[in-house]
Amino acid sequence: MDRIHDIFKIKSNNVAPQKGRILIAGPFLSGHYFNRSVVFLVAYSEKGAVGFILNKKVDLPIQDAFPDFPEFDTTVYLGGPVSTDSIYFIHKLGDRIPGSIQVLGNLYWGGDFEVIKQEILLGTIDPSEIRFFLGYSGWDAGQLENELKEDSWLVTDVDQKSIMEDLDQDSWFDFVKRAGSRYTVWENFPENPSLN
Repeated sequence: MDRIHDIFKIKSNNVAPQKGRILIAGPFLSGHYFNRSVVFLVAYSEKGAVGFILNKKVDLPIQDAFPDFPEFDTTVYLGGPVSTDSIYFIHKLGDRIPGSIQVLGNLYWGGDFEVIKQEILLGTIDPSEIRFFLGYSGWDAGQLENELKEDSWLVTDVDQKSIMEDLDQDSWFDFVKRAGSRYTVWENFPENPSLN
Protein backbone atom coordinates (compact mmCIF):
# COMPACT_ATOMS: atom_id res chain seq x y z
CA MET A 1 0.00 0.00 0.00
CA ASP A 2 2.84 2.39 0.84
CA ARG A 3 4.33 1.75 -2.59
CA ILE A 4 1.05 2.69 -4.31
CA HIS A 5 0.73 5.81 -2.16
CA ASP A 6 4.33 6.73 -3.06
CA ILE A 7 3.42 6.68 -6.78
CA PHE A 8 1.11 9.64 -6.19
CA LYS A 9 3.49 11.48 -3.86
CA ILE A 10 4.64 14.69 -5.47
CA LYS A 11 8.36 15.33 -5.63
CA SER A 12 8.91 18.80 -7.04
CA ASN A 13 12.72 18.58 -6.83
CA ASN A 14 12.54 21.41 -4.32
CA VAL A 15 10.73 23.66 -6.81
CA ALA A 16 8.93 26.11 -4.54
CA PRO A 17 5.93 28.17 -5.57
CA GLN A 18 6.81 31.62 -6.83
CA LYS A 19 5.58 34.23 -9.26
CA GLY A 20 5.93 32.94 -12.83
CA ARG A 21 5.66 29.22 -12.02
CA ILE A 22 2.70 26.92 -12.56
CA LEU A 23 0.72 24.58 -10.35
CA ILE A 24 -0.45 21.33 -11.92
CA ALA A 25 -3.38 19.79 -10.07
CA GLY A 26 -2.69 16.35 -8.67
CA PRO A 27 -5.00 13.55 -9.85
CA PHE A 28 -6.92 13.47 -6.54
CA LEU A 29 -7.76 17.18 -6.54
CA SER A 30 -11.47 17.46 -7.19
CA GLY A 31 -14.00 20.20 -7.73
CA HIS A 32 -15.27 22.16 -10.70
CA TYR A 33 -12.50 24.75 -10.65
CA PHE A 34 -9.33 22.85 -9.83
CA ASN A 35 -9.90 19.30 -11.10
CA ARG A 36 -7.19 18.73 -13.75
CA SER A 37 -6.29 22.39 -13.79
CA VAL A 38 -3.05 24.21 -14.59
CA VAL A 39 -2.64 27.47 -12.66
CA PHE A 40 -0.20 30.25 -13.54
CA LEU A 41 1.00 32.09 -10.43
CA VAL A 42 1.16 35.85 -10.97
CA ALA A 43 1.86 36.77 -7.33
CA TYR A 44 3.36 34.88 -4.41
CA SER A 45 4.56 35.98 -0.97
CA GLU A 46 4.23 35.08 2.70
CA LYS A 47 0.86 36.86 2.56
CA GLY A 48 -0.56 34.45 -0.02
CA ALA A 49 -0.76 33.74 -3.74
CA VAL A 50 -2.75 34.74 -6.81
CA GLY A 51 -3.01 32.79 -10.05
CA PHE A 52 -5.17 32.03 -13.07
CA ILE A 53 -6.39 28.67 -14.35
CA LEU A 54 -5.01 28.39 -17.88
CA ASN A 55 -6.95 25.44 -19.26
CA LYS A 56 -10.66 25.99 -18.53
CA LYS A 57 -12.43 27.84 -21.33
CA VAL A 58 -15.68 29.68 -20.78
CA ASP A 59 -18.17 29.28 -23.61
CA LEU A 60 -18.98 32.98 -23.60
CA PRO A 61 -17.83 35.84 -25.83
CA ILE A 62 -16.16 38.57 -23.81
CA GLN A 63 -18.84 41.04 -25.02
CA ASP A 64 -21.52 38.92 -23.28
CA ALA A 65 -19.71 39.21 -19.97
CA PHE A 66 -18.87 42.89 -20.47
CA PRO A 67 -21.32 44.54 -22.92
CA ASP A 68 -19.25 47.72 -23.37
CA PHE A 69 -16.19 45.70 -24.43
CA PRO A 70 -15.13 46.26 -28.07
CA GLU A 71 -15.51 43.49 -30.66
CA PHE A 72 -12.50 41.19 -30.20
CA ASP A 73 -11.93 37.59 -31.29
CA THR A 74 -10.67 36.07 -28.06
CA THR A 75 -11.28 33.15 -25.74
CA VAL A 76 -12.27 33.81 -22.14
CA TYR A 77 -11.00 31.42 -19.46
CA LEU A 78 -12.24 30.61 -15.98
CA GLY A 79 -9.47 32.08 -13.84
CA GLY A 80 -10.65 30.68 -10.52
CA PRO A 81 -13.39 30.79 -7.91
CA VAL A 82 -12.70 34.30 -6.56
CA SER A 83 -14.47 37.39 -8.03
CA THR A 84 -15.98 35.52 -10.99
CA ASP A 85 -17.96 38.61 -11.95
CA SER A 86 -14.75 40.49 -12.75
CA ILE A 87 -12.36 40.21 -15.70
CA TYR A 88 -8.60 39.84 -15.32
CA PHE A 89 -5.89 39.52 -17.92
CA ILE A 90 -2.29 38.61 -18.62
CA HIS A 91 -0.51 40.01 -21.66
CA LYS A 92 2.69 40.59 -23.60
CA LEU A 93 2.15 44.34 -23.96
CA GLY A 94 4.47 45.49 -21.19
CA ASP A 95 4.72 49.21 -20.55
CA ARG A 96 2.14 49.99 -23.22
CA ILE A 97 -0.43 49.21 -20.50
CA PRO A 98 0.04 51.50 -17.46
CA GLY A 99 -0.09 49.70 -14.13
CA SER A 100 0.99 46.32 -15.52
CA ILE A 101 3.02 44.01 -13.26
CA GLN A 102 5.80 41.96 -14.84
CA VAL A 103 5.39 38.27 -13.99
CA LEU A 104 7.82 36.34 -16.19
CA GLY A 105 10.00 37.62 -19.04
CA ASN A 106 7.67 39.56 -21.33
CA LEU A 107 4.49 38.36 -19.58
CA TYR A 108 2.55 40.92 -17.53
CA TRP A 109 -0.50 40.86 -15.31
CA GLY A 110 -3.22 43.50 -15.27
CA GLY A 111 -2.96 47.20 -15.91
CA ASP A 112 -5.33 49.89 -17.07
CA PHE A 113 -8.40 48.14 -18.49
CA GLU A 114 -9.55 51.30 -20.32
CA VAL A 115 -6.24 51.42 -22.20
CA ILE A 116 -6.72 47.75 -23.19
CA LYS A 117 -10.17 48.54 -24.58
CA GLN A 118 -8.86 51.61 -26.41
CA GLU A 119 -6.01 49.68 -28.03
CA ILE A 120 -8.43 46.93 -29.09
CA LEU A 121 -10.65 49.57 -30.70
CA LEU A 122 -7.60 50.92 -32.54
CA GLY A 123 -6.65 47.40 -33.67
CA THR A 124 -3.21 47.56 -32.03
CA ILE A 125 -3.61 44.41 -29.90
CA ASP A 126 -3.50 40.96 -31.44
CA PRO A 127 -5.50 38.21 -29.66
CA SER A 128 -2.26 36.21 -29.26
CA GLU A 129 -0.88 38.99 -27.02
CA ILE A 130 -3.53 38.84 -24.29
CA ARG A 131 -5.57 36.30 -22.30
CA PHE A 132 -8.73 37.12 -20.37
CA PHE A 133 -10.05 35.38 -17.25
CA LEU A 134 -13.30 35.50 -15.31
CA GLY A 135 -12.25 35.41 -11.67
CA TYR A 136 -8.94 34.34 -10.17
CA SER A 137 -7.46 31.71 -7.88
CA GLY A 138 -6.36 33.01 -4.50
CA TRP A 139 -4.71 31.55 -1.42
CA ASP A 140 -4.33 33.19 1.99
CA ALA A 141 -1.06 33.04 3.93
CA GLY A 142 -0.02 29.40 4.44
CA GLN A 143 -2.99 27.97 2.52
CA LEU A 144 -1.10 27.00 -0.65
CA GLU A 145 1.75 25.56 1.41
CA ASN A 146 -0.74 23.32 3.23
CA GLU A 147 -2.19 22.15 -0.08
CA LEU A 148 1.33 21.36 -1.29
CA LYS A 149 1.95 19.24 1.82
CA GLU A 150 -1.25 17.34 0.97
CA ASP A 151 0.13 16.61 -2.54
CA SER A 152 -2.64 18.63 -4.19
CA TRP A 153 -0.30 20.49 -6.55
CA LEU A 154 2.90 19.90 -8.48
CA VAL A 155 4.97 23.09 -8.85
CA THR A 156 7.01 23.46 -12.04
CA ASP A 157 8.69 26.07 -14.17
CA VAL A 158 7.05 26.97 -17.45
CA ASP A 159 8.08 28.59 -20.70
CA GLN A 160 6.34 31.84 -21.62
CA LYS A 161 5.06 30.47 -24.92
CA SER A 162 2.99 27.77 -23.16
CA ILE A 163 1.19 30.35 -21.04
CA MET A 164 -0.22 32.17 -24.05
CA GLU A 165 -1.19 29.07 -26.07
CA ASP A 166 -4.81 28.12 -26.73
CA LEU A 167 -5.21 25.64 -23.87
CA ASP A 168 -8.16 23.44 -22.96
CA GLN A 169 -9.11 20.76 -20.43
CA ASP A 170 -6.87 18.17 -22.15
CA SER A 171 -3.83 20.46 -21.81
CA TRP A 172 -3.49 19.12 -18.25
CA PHE A 173 -2.13 15.89 -19.78
CA ASP A 174 0.49 17.84 -21.76
CA PHE A 175 1.73 19.64 -18.66
CA VAL A 176 1.84 16.37 -16.71
CA LYS A 177 3.95 14.79 -19.48
CA ARG A 178 6.36 17.73 -19.39
CA ALA A 179 6.71 17.30 -15.62
CA GLY A 180 8.55 14.01 -16.15
CA SER A 181 8.10 10.26 -16.33
CA ARG A 182 7.46 10.02 -12.59
CA TYR A 183 3.98 11.47 -13.21
CA THR A 184 3.02 9.26 -16.18
CA VAL A 185 0.71 7.24 -13.93
CA TRP A 186 -1.42 10.39 -13.42
CA GLU A 187 -2.46 10.28 -17.07
CA ASN A 188 -4.25 6.96 -16.58
CA PHE A 189 -5.89 7.85 -13.30
CA PRO A 190 -9.68 8.15 -13.77
CA GLU A 191 -11.09 11.66 -13.46
CA ASN A 192 -13.79 10.36 -11.15
CA PRO A 193 -12.48 7.21 -9.39
CA SER A 194 -15.86 6.54 -7.74
CA LEU A 195 -17.30 5.76 -11.20
CA ASN A 196 -14.68 3.06 -11.81
